[in-house]
Amino acid sequence: MKPVLLLASCVVLLGACRWQAPRYPVEPVELSGATLKDNALLGLAPEGVATLFSAALKDSGRFEQKGEDAPREERPWRLTLEVPFTREVLKDGDPRSFAEVGANLVLERFGGRLPQRYELVGLGEAPVEEDSPGGRQKAMREALANVLHQVTESAVMQLTALDRTDDELVQDLKASDARVREFGLRTLAERQHPSAAPLLIERLKEATDAETVRKTMGSLVEMKARVAVPVLIDLARGRDLSFVQEIVFAVGEIGGPEAEAYLYTMAQGHDAPAVQAAAQQALDTLYASRKQHSPLEARGPGRAD
Repeated sequence: MKPVLLLASCVVLLGACRWQAPRYPVEPVELSGATLKDNALLGLAPEGVATLFSAALKDSGRFEQKGEDAPREERPWRLTLEVPFTREVLKDGDPRSFAEVGANLVLERFGGRLPQRYELVGLGEAPVEEDSPGGRQKAMREALANVLHQVTESAVMQLTALDRTDDELVQDLKASDARVREFGLRTLAERQHPSAAPLLIERLKEATDAETVRKTMGSLVEMKARVAVPVLIDLARGRDLSFVQEIVFAVGEIGGPEAEAYLYTMAQGHDAPAVQAAAQQALDTLYASRKQHSPLEARGPGRAD
């Protein structure tokens, strides 16, 4: 039995050695934002930050610089890194202060059927162990290194999700890691998979910050998820006029009988002229789109021959 088991182990190991995780070609890292210029807290020039980030990408083992001899059809990813803030904060119950560094990483790829763009956000922190300028700078650099590895790991997860099948992504929605669930949901929404709509609607109901609401709305609009229209209508109640206008245009982009009836009501009877105008514009766009896809002109509610 032992030789057989040893042989089986060798076969398994050989298969594992032959399989390699995919590597992603990237262009040189670009930096944006003013935080990295003359930042005394970090004491690093932008080139130094770019070097650290390139090292984090290399450490992941999943990214490689696109060479001049690479196939022309190979589309590299453009990485743009922004460090929006560096700060020192206090936390309840801890006598130390903490260095915090935020990072936004944008992944973009062009040249295919559609351009691809993904934004990743990270926050790195490190305790200030020594109450001195040198101690603060050391902590800030540790926080920077932490967030660079964090967004690198997120980038790997996002690109891995793009390589997965719909069935695999649906299974990822049950993962214990919130990031795996997030990237799985984002990719399914992009593919307009029906499993994504209920989860996006639930997020829309629970979201408390405007940015999450807008991103979730955008995903539902891209999916043309008509089941989201009643939720969006409820979301508009009691909101400021500019946000109501955003809802109006989102509902118009999604379309459907319920969206059309809502837009007609808003165009005819809302108290604010700006909302009336937005609803009428969204309604006209909806009619035009429907006419374009139908040989017979569709009439909206209340329109005479």
